[in-house]
Amino acid sequence: MAPKKEDKSQHGKVVAENRKARFNYEIVETFETGLVLTGTEVKSLREGKANIADSYANEEGGEMWLINSYVPEYLQANQFNHEPRRRRKILVKLREIARLGMAVQRDGMTLVPLKIYFNDKGVAKLQLALAKGKKLHDKRQTQKDRDWNRDKSRLLRDRG
Repeated sequence: MAPKKEDKSQHGKVVAENRKARFNYEIVETFETGLVLTGTEVKSLREGKANIADSYANEEGGEMWLINSYVPEYLQANQFNHEPRRRRKILVKLREIARLGMAVQRDGMTLVPLKIYFNDKGVAKLQLALAKGKKLHDKRQTQKDRDWNRDKSRLLRDRG
């Protein structure tokens, strides 16, 4: 039996990624959570057309919900399809829900989804981040640092 090839990334197949989150927010802590999905949502996710750029997570009534995420309808499902922008339940332990809910209320933090991916077992997972919003000057500094690192790598590549 041939040895398994190691995946260089930490996660399996990434379906949707929120690339603006790291620019707009300072990530304090990340969590791997599960999602409650219907069958047509899973099939649509496997096609890789989801979008979580404008979504966020919220704690309501002791449960965690993913709000405003977009999973397009599965074309072959006909009448059994799902709503593309419905609220999806996030699977997190009760102790974590209480802790995250308190951080959001007390410290003014936000729960931002970073990516949806399939793990090694083929189960859809959500990487959720506890984040604090950046001010405008912090965003400018991030942009300056990114530009300098790009220029520095070009200079080093050209000279050496």
